[in-house]
Amino acid sequence: MMSERLTDYSLSKKITQGNNGGLQRVAVVGCGNMGQEIVRAISHHGIDVIYLDTTEERVGEIRKSIELRLDNMINKWGLTESEKRAIMSRIVGTTDFNDLKGSDLVIESINTRQRGTSLDIRKDVFQKIEAVVGEEIVIASNNSTLMISDLATALKHPERAVGLNFITPSSHVRIVEVIRGKDTNRDSFDFMIRFIKMLDKRPITLNESLGNVSTRLIVTLINEACEILMEGVASVKCIDETMKLGYGLQLGPFELADRVGIDKVQKWMDNLYFEFGLQKFKAAPIIKRMVRQNFLGRKVGKGFYMYEEGQIKKHLITTTEFH
Repeated sequence: MMSERLTDYSLSKKITQGNNGGLQRVAVVGCGNMGQEIVRAISHHGIDVIYLDTTEERVGEIRKSIELRLDNMINKWGLTESEKRAIMSRIVGTTDFNDLKGSDLVIESINTRQRGTSLDIRKDVFQKIEAVVGEEIVIASNNSTLMISDLATALKHPERAVGLNFITPSSHVRIVEVIRGKDTNRDSFDFMIRFIKMLDKRPITLNESLGNVSTRLIVTLINEACEILMEGVASVKCIDETMKLGYGLQLGPFELADRVGIDKVQKWMDNLYFEFGLQKFKAAPIIKRMVRQNFLGRKVGKGFYMYEEGQIKKHLITTTEFH
């Protein structure tokens, strides 16, 4: 049945030559937390994945991290040992761009921490990808605050570039934003829509705009929640509970900020403020202070909440702890 599904995902006769009529292997370049989630999702749906990162040590760490996540799923009865073995058997890591040859789709998902370098680094990655894959292969970028059209200027064939935004936590979020750049052709865009459906997710098709839909709305919500907190109107817990119990959100704004990473939230805000110049996108002072003091969220054990083994403790961060 899986092989029958795969044959439906050819992009054109030109693209499927040598690929047995279907999508057989996907490459993911850059494998931070989100890159790993993408790798797991692809392999879980029966497709071979090759991921690329900077060093052999890093490649090994990524594989161990993916295995650990699958073990956690087994412990929660969400996966069997045999399913884990099958998923891991389809995943291969590398540090060499030449190993991406033969991939039917390439997704760039690098995580750049240094400000002002993200666009240039991703352009360089796009050029390295294009140098080793066929001219018909779609090259996608998974990010929310860079324009796919800007990235595509690095390509000889910009029509194959498509924007993606897998939303954190992608294992639970059923949508993926799919963004059309000014040069993206119909075949490449439709191919990406079918690919996302293949992962049992719903593609939300967008015209290009920095921040897409999800990031623009979320950073505004987080920023306003910070303003309410700093004004002393309500506590972190009360603000989160208001949005969860009152409006049905799975995570409150502070829980979400901790899950995403406070530093990443600030980067989103900085990029959006630079692009639009609107006050609603300017990072609240508490966000900046938290980043400076390494209160980055769940990944470091402290953010708006304190964490033990990834779980929220009762003790909550308050504004007085940053004065």
